[in-house]
Amino acid sequence: MSPTFRALRNHNYRLYVAGTLVSNTGTWMQRIAQDWLVLTLGGGGTALGITTGLQFLPVLLLSPYAGVIADRFPKRRLLQVTQGTMALASLLLGVLAVTGAAQTWHVYAIAFAFGIGSAFDAPARQSFVSEMVEPDELTNAVGLNSASFNLARILGPALAGLLIHALGDGSRATGWVILVNAVSYLAIIAQLERMDLAQLHSPKPTGRRPGALLEGVRYVRSQPRMVLILIVVFFAGTFGMNFQVTSALMATETFGKGAGEFGVLGSAVAVGSLTGALLSARRTRIRLRLLLGSAVGFGVALVVASTLPTYLSFALFVPLIGLATLTMLNSANAMMQLTAAPELRGRVMALYMTIVMGGTPIGSPIIGYVGERFGARWTFAAGGLLTLVGVVVAVAVYARLTGGWRGLLAEVRRREEPAVQDAVPEAVQAT
Repeated sequence: MSPTFRALRNHNYRLYVAGTLVSNTGTWMQRIAQDWLVLTLGGGGTALGITTGLQFLPVLLLSPYAGVIADRFPKRRLLQVTQGTMALASLLLGVLAVTGAAQTWHVYAIAFAFGIGSAFDAPARQSFVSEMVEPDELTNAVGLNSASFNLARILGPALAGLLIHALGDGSRATGWVILVNAVSYLAIIAQLERMDLAQLHSPKPTGRRPGALLEGVRYVRSQPRMVLILIVVFFAGTFGMNFQVTSALMATETFGKGAGEFGVLGSAVAVGSLTGALLSARRTRIRLRLLLGSAVGFGVALVVASTLPTYLSFALFVPLIGLATLTMLNSANAMMQLTAAPELRGRVMALYMTIVMGGTPIGSPIIGYVGERFGARWTFAAGGLLTLVGVVVAVAVYARLTGGWRGLLAEVRRREEPAVQDAVPEAVQAT
């Protein structure tokens, strides 16, 4: 088997990838349909930002606790529950839109409910990957997960744009697309049920005890590399990775396009993301310089995108944004999992997801306001510049934690990633 797809030798992982491909395609269809529904109900950039912010606010509020839950219960069952919860939220929004009863506040409320399910789903899903594959296949599995996600990201927006246009561009058209997503969750729920439990490498549940959440926080704080990663992804996720909002504003306000062209932009980003995911899957080790280099490339790409004069030039360029984004996130994800103690991995990945996604409630309304006040181009420029600021801050903090710039240079030059931790550091155990 090709090194790019070596993790697919695992039966359970094959089932998982197949199920998530169907479910993620439906999720991306809903993301486009939900945004278009807000626009058809009379909302603008601020309304889009509020919708996205409400959908990710539970991640900011609940993900750390969700990580404790992920370490306490079997992740396979927990994922079935969270996927079913999100299916019900999609079903409700779809019915409201199809019947013509949907109002903007309905979208806000259901986006928040959807976010609650997502908050508990994310840490369980991220840490479950390491239970399906061997440690030396984890980097490959993370890359293939991203490839599957971004293949869905190509298919979903394009299908959503075409269906919305074919069904009349109105709120009822978006409702049918959202209902398709509600049904798509059945695929991953069924595939999780079919898994061979004997082939899972599930750690013993931690059990309920006081201080479990703080234990995870202290552990992350004791790891300078993790601190650097979290600072980088915070700035990128909060201010740069708001393409759901920024591309909608660029398509409608700057270039005067409709739902079909908006969907094409999402697919164009996904083409670059898919390329980045497949390149990541071929790597056998992850280096810190790859993370820092891709973060800088992401920030620069956003600034360049803000200057492009036509829809065509913009659509042709945005795959580079997707490539840089996925390279950065895959590097960060793999390094966090590879250095985390197995019994703390759910909490570590919950903190990671809190930082990556939890900053969106802060950044999305700000970026949406910037778009309305100064123009859509400034949403890209501001996001790129703030991402570059984040890289500088992360490097400075890491150098301080490791005793100076020599530690940073040694880490950047390191050829091998650290081995998977088998125990909690003594300093963390003592707390």
